[in-house]
Amino acid sequence: MTTVTATELQNNFGKYLQAVQSGNEVVILRNGKEVARLISHEQSVSFLTDSLVGVLKGDYDERAIRAERTKRQ
Repeated sequence: MTTVTATELQNNFGKYLQAVQSGNEVVILRNGKEVARLISHEQSVSFLTDSLVGVLKGDYDERAIRAERTKRQ
């Protein structure tokens, strides 16, 4: 993972785009705070499918989810 400022990314976009295409992740900072991440298309699809696995398979407990939501409030 590479961390860069927004200005650095803007000035060297091609370099960081090539890094992302090679499988690296680029974290973009603005005023010292993380504002975005650049990841390859393959990684984004993988991330989304991994995060939905429980929902897609029905591997969730509706009562537990409802109890956790209630607890937060």
